[in-house]
Amino acid sequence: MSSDAIKETISQNVEQWDWENPPMPPTDLIFDDGEPLESNRHRIAMNVLIRSLQQAWGDSPNSDSFASRNDFFTGGNMFVYYNSAQARNRDFRGPDFFVVLDVDGTIPRQGWVVWDEGGRYPDVIVELMSPSTAEVDTTTKKDIYERVFKTRNYFVFDPFNPASLQGWRLDDNLRYQLIAPDERGWLWCQTLGFWLGTWEGTIDRETAVWLRFYDDSGNLILLPEEAAQAKAEEERQQAEQEKQRAEQERQRAEQERQKAEQEKQRADRLAEQLRTLGINPEV
Repeated sequence: MSSDAIKETISQNVEQWDWENPPMPPTDLIFDDGEPLESNRHRIAMNVLIRSLQQAWGDSPNSDSFASRNDFFTGGNMFVYYNSAQARNRDFRGPDFFVVLDVDGTIPRQGWVVWDEGGRYPDVIVELMSPSTAEVDTTTKKDIYERVFKTRNYFVFDPFNPASLQGWRLDDNLRYQLIAPDERGWLWCQTLGFWLGTWEGTIDRETAVWLRFYDDSGNLILLPEEAAQAKAEEERQQAEQEKQRAEQERQRAEQERQKAEQEKQRADRLAEQLRTLGINPEV
């Protein structure tokens, strides 16, 4: 669907909303329109955000830096159904990445259906832009996330343009205010308590500048495989340190043995000298 068509259908739906006499929500929802993401890099970028947040907060043996929690749901490239007209028209695919807090994260979901979730909307959204979607992402979608979803933090980033990161926060008047970057170019996501910033490296065999989470101290939030590698490296270093300590203990023991041997040899020489002089060393 073209950008103009998306704008028109979303605008029509906003005008048609009637929450005082809402129609019954449809039950024949679909959760896959068969449309792939813009590129393989977009797919990886989406999964990086999802998997790193799950790693940070999820029930993982490698998430020692943060408390394990199940009170959140994070997804990407999933339908978000929020009103009957939009659902019937099947005109809104949903955010590339989103997080909903204070919900049961253990429930499997094919998509996010607002009327089945107690009226809960995403608390944080990230759209991964491309030249064909940038205008809609920063205007029409931004407007609906502000006015309808009331999403507390909204960010956009083009995986092919490292300088494209922008973000907004919902103020006390429920209006988006631009988030000022820090000296690193990172944006603070108050809702999650993490920074969003760029990181250059290779993920899934593709080298690029990726959008990543950082904790409040500036430490990179690791992916599961990165956390496993870091843990393995930490264990290797601990084993090496233990090996070095054991070697030091062995060397100290050897030094003590040699010292005792030297003392014994000196005592034996002295005793021999005394016997040579006709003196019994044992007297």
